Formats: sequence, structure tokens, C-alpha cells
Amino acid sequence: MNRRTMIGRSLSVAGMAVPFPALLRGTERTDEAATRYGKVRGRREDGIVKFLGVPYATPPLGELRFKAPRPPRRWSGVRDTVAFPNPAFQAAGNEMGPNGNGRMPAPSEDCLYLNIWTPAADCERRPVMFYNHGGGYMIGSGSATGQDGTRLAQLYDVVVVESNHRLGLLGYLFLGDLAGGDYAANQGMLDILAALRWTRENIENFGGDPDNIMVWGESGGGAKTAAIYTMPAAAPLFHKASIESAAPLRFPTREGATARAKRTLELLGLTTVDIRKLHEIPAERLLQIQQSEAANGVAPWGDPDPLPGFGAFVDGAIIPRHPFADGVASFSAGKPLMCGTCRDETVFFSLFGPPDIFRIDEAGLRSRLSSTYQGAELDQIINTFRTSRPDATPAQLYFAITTSPIWRDAIKLAEAKVAQRAAPVYMYQLAYKNPTLVPGTDFPLGSPHASDINLKFANTDKNLDFFLYADQSPGRLATARHMSGLWAGFARKGRPTAKDVPTWPAYTLKNRATMWLDAECKIVNDPDKDERLFWQNRD
Repeated sequence: MNRRTMIGRSLSVAGMAVPFPALLRGTERTDEAATRYGKVRGRREDGIVKFLGVPYATPPLGELRFKAPRPPRRWSGVRDTVAFPNPAFQAAGNEMGPNGNGRMPAPSEDCLYLNIWTPAADCERRPVMFYNHGGGYMIGSGSATGQDGTRLAQLYDVVVVESNHRLGLLGYLFLGDLAGGDYAANQGMLDILAALRWTRENIENFGGDPDNIMVWGESGGGAKTAAIYTMPAAAPLFHKASIESAAPLRFPTREGATARAKRTLELLGLTTVDIRKLHEIPAERLLQIQQSEAANGVAPWGDPDPLPGFGAFVDGAIIPRHPFADGVASFSAGKPLMCGTCRDETVFFSLFGPPDIFRIDEAGLRSRLSSTYQGAELDQIINTFRTSRPDATPAQLYFAITTSPIWRDAIKLAEAKVAQRAAPVYMYQLAYKNPTLVPGTDFPLGSPHASDINLKFANTDKNLDFFLYADQSPGRLATARHMSGLWAGFARKGRPTAKDVPTWPAYTLKNRATMWLDAECKIVNDPDKDERLFWQNRD
């Protein structure tokens, strides 16, 4: 249903929030859609309809903190969903809150909302691309500019859905074995499950096909996607998945999550008899505790030592097993899978510190690797990678060696899927060599972690003020066309196909076919074979 109306809400334009009336100077086209809980009104713009801030659960406030999400309350009339919702509680900045550029409001515990980008709310049953944002379970939002779903919906006639969900301590503090009652395990993953269930139940009214839902995500979002692939309750709700720049074979354990909860109580000066006080402590204080042992909290892995951080863990029921270390869950057997990495993942993690690492010599290479590898093993890994990449500088070898464990685990993930002999798995590497130099160095970026986000969303004109995304060369634009087209093709048919891209075979142990994503894509069989064999022999 289409209507013309004035909506007195705000919109982010060039980083500034301006009222709709001042922007539109007249009437605005809107579309309405029905959900199980009431009607919503979205904004028709850029040739698509955007429903922003649709509630999929009750705000997890007060007594609902640390509990499983509850269905949203019903409403009467038509609810405006035309502005980006609150991100999950985290340190504000970038695009969030008064210190950001105005695209999103400030982070809040009241965060259980999702965004939908659709060509039309017309019940046409288009492929649905349900994206899990990254940020290591601790930061991020389903409203970030680089992952805006506008272009995918425009170019490929798909529906894009992205949720905000609880993060960090508020999303993964596990009290169930300390306090009993109805304290949830993996409440942040239960939020995503609730958003996915909402999508399955309502998306047809937004032009999406509830029987053709792809779940995908990058980095922490890839780990969330692996968790969804391993959750029995999620199995009926989606049909294919893509795990990107993350290959979590194992999650922390219930025991590790309980140990982290005990440590959290200790840092707060509480004991198990004080657990109910956690409902009254300001969220700002909880964020301080989360960050007290690391910038954004301890990473959500490292079972059993050091203590795991806040993230998905094997609780025995919601997530009953490790994702891929012991094979693939039988209930996901029929779901096609994509998996891959950026070729220069770890470059990203050095972009925000001193640039010295980009200028290291041979001695510096050995020194930086010596905390992980010693003696003959250090010699072997350096010699293996130098033989495999004879033209690489010491800095390039360092990033190749530190990136390779991520690729190694992606291979193990794919091998587990192949061994299941049910649905195909497709492997890729983003190999586009971004020529932009790291500031203060003569080191080209290549393809670091997170460089794929804007490419697969076809958002090459976004985030140009950050050097990671500033490249506007024909090669990067072509890579984005290929990558976004392949991902949309996978969403549509369960196999990645796109115009001007070679046929992408499923991964097998015989050929190990891998899509080389670049300005000119190609299939590479068993890329960096000697490096793969190094890890295989080491295991």
C-alpha cells in the first residue's frame, strides 16, 4: 500500500541530521506493510523502500536485562519506521550519537530493532539477505553506512535485513549456572534468532521470500553466522549462509562463560548473592567493566585460558556443540555455504598504531614472529612463505604469515562441509590489490580485513573520508560489481553466479577450487598450496 504523507522525523544527509520537512519541501512517498504486531510505514527513497527501526522484540530493560528476548508489544495504528534505531549499548562514536556523524542515535539498551531495504512491499517473494554486522560481539550496528542495503536492493532485486542485537557484557554475561532462574545463555545470539524468526514470519509482506533466506556476516558477524548455523532453533528459519573473514571452528565453553561471569562479579565488587543488583547497575558502569581488561573487552575466544570474552559459547542447548571442529551440525546439512577471507586480513589491525611495522626488515620480521614461533619452526614458516611469495617484502611476509591461520581455519571449515556430502561449499579469497598507501608509509593496503564490506554491498561511493575505502579506481569498482553480484546470486539460487565472472565450482578435496575476487575474477585451484601443507603438517 502506498501513501503520500509528511513525517516529522529526521534523516542523515552528508553526516548531518536535518528534519524531513526541511529536506523534502513537500510530500514524501511512503509505503506501509503489516507485521504480526501492527502496521509500519517506511520511506520510499532511491527507488526502494526503507523500513528503519522495526521492533522485533520487547526492549530488554530492567528485569529483562540478561534474559531471553520477548516478542514485541502490539501497537494500534501505523508506526513510523523511517529513522535508524539505537545501536546496542557500546562506546559511542563514528556514526553513533552526538559524537558521531549523525547517521544513528546514541547507543542504548533499547536496541532490539531491525532495518529492511526492499524494492517494494508487494509480496513478490524476493531473495532475503539477512546480514549480521561485525565487531567481535562488542561493537557495531545494523545501520552502518558501508553495509547499507540500498544498492543491493536496487541492483539485484533482493530484500536486505539487518538487526541490532545485544553485544558484549549485556549480550553474553552468563548467570544461569550462578543464579539459576530464567537467566539466558547467549542472549545476544537469542536476539539474532528472534530477528531471524521475525523475518521468517513477516518478510513476505515486505516483498521477501520466507522460503529463501540467506544468513551472512563478516568478522564477528561471520562468527555469529557460524553460531546460527549451529543452533537447532535457527535451522527452520534460513536456507544458506556465508561466513566471511572468520572461521570459528570452536567456541568457548559453558564453564569458560561461567568463569568470565565470576570475574565480572569480582570486578564489580559483588558476589553471587548480589546478582539481582546487576539489574540496577547503570549500563555505563557495565561497559567500564567490560573494557577494564581490554579496549573493548577481552576477545570472545581463548577457551580455557585466558578467560574467554563476551561472545557466543557452547552452552549445551541454544548452541549445543562447536561449530565445525567436530564436523557440521546435521540440521544444517542441506544448507549451501560460502566461506572465505581477504588476502591481507591482518594489515587492518596495524592501521591504527605506529606505522613502524610496515617498514620492518628481516630481523624485525623474525622478532615479531618469535612470540608465536621459535627455533626450527620459525625458520620453516619464513622459508615456506618466502618460497611461496618470492617478491614479498619482510612486512608483506609478516602479514601473509599472520593472515594465513584465518585461511587455514576457513579451509578446515570447508573440508568439514565437504565431508558431510550434503550441500556444496564455495571458497573465495578477496585478492584485489588496493594501491592506496598506508598513511606515512610506502606500503599499499592490498585487501585487508573489512575491505570487503563496502564491496559486497556495492557501496564503493561510501566512507570516502577513510583511506581504507577511498580508492575509486576502475579495478575496485569492478571488484565490487563482481562481489556484490556473486553474493546476490548465491542468495537467489544457492550457488554464486554473476555477470562477467567465471563459473564458480564447489570446493572439493581434489581441486580445492577457490574464487579469486579481483577486477578480473578467476578460479584458482588450491591457492598457496605449500602454505596449506605447512599448516596441515603442523597440525
